[in-house]
Amino acid sequence: AQFESFLCDVRVITTISKLTKTCVLRLTPDNLFFVLSGKVANGGVSMWCELSQANFFDEYQMEGVSPEDNEICLEVTPENLSRALKTIQNAKAVKVKLTKKHCPCLTIAAELPTLSSISRVVTHDVPVDVIPRRLWNEFKEPSMPDFDVSIYLPPLKTLKNIVDRMKNLSNFLVIEANLSGEMNLKIETDLVSVTTHFKDLGNPPWGDDASQDGGPSQSRDPEAMAQARVDIRKLQQFLMGQQVNPSKAMCSKSTHRVVHLILLHEDVSLQYFIPAVA
Repeated sequence: AQFESFLCDVRVITTISKLTKTCVLRLTPDNLFFVLSGKVANGGVSMWCELSQANFFDEYQMEGVSPEDNEICLEVTPENLSRALKTIQNAKAVKVKLTKKHCPCLTIAAELPTLSSISRVVTHDVPVDVIPRRLWNEFKEPSMPDFDVSIYLPPLKTLKNIVDRMKNLSNFLVIEANLSGEMNLKIETDLVSVTTHFKDLGNPPWGDDASQDGGPSQSRDPEAMAQARVDIRKLQQFLMGQQVNPSKAMCSKSTHRVVHLILLHEDVSLQYFIPAVA
């Protein structure tokens, strides 16, 4: 299995490195996916980040394990990848190859600008693990839960500042939202009760048949709040990691089951699932 490419953006990988220590990089002829398949049922978060290779690479050649299974799946440490890419951000050209050295590696070779005519090439070897074909099913796109309410989020920076303050008061946070564009963040302890209200956020236009596609039921009372209680640290980790500055951020809630966050920015989509706690 091999692939070869020129890279041009590191913010996405930096964001992912803040969310997880390790994840799976899944390569197909058209897309790259960063996948964290934590079992939400067991209290773990999961993540699905999708990038179109045509928008990130000038050249892209890949050959999977076979013509039928034309993919490569690698376990990577995003922080190592991010660190390597940050050191070469001023490069004239960057080439990434899957190589076999003392172990499988993503070898990143960068041609750096120089004052002379002699080119200067810096190489980083980032160790990876190749995931065998029999385990690939664990890294498919997560199925959408049937959710009750979906809402656009306020600016993530605002949200982060509020969540940072609330974390000092409680370990858990209740997120409420309805189909009238209203959202509340609430914490309640024996000593204190704090609620932050947002209004006029807007709800994504899921269409009339949304209830068949996992979207909110059209018969739902628009004022009725759907709520989910989450571990505040998991939400804070998601907000702390944001480097992408998305053009759209959405949150869908399945009452008492899961909070599904979606960030959209140009040619990147990032989905993050936080399990609800009782």
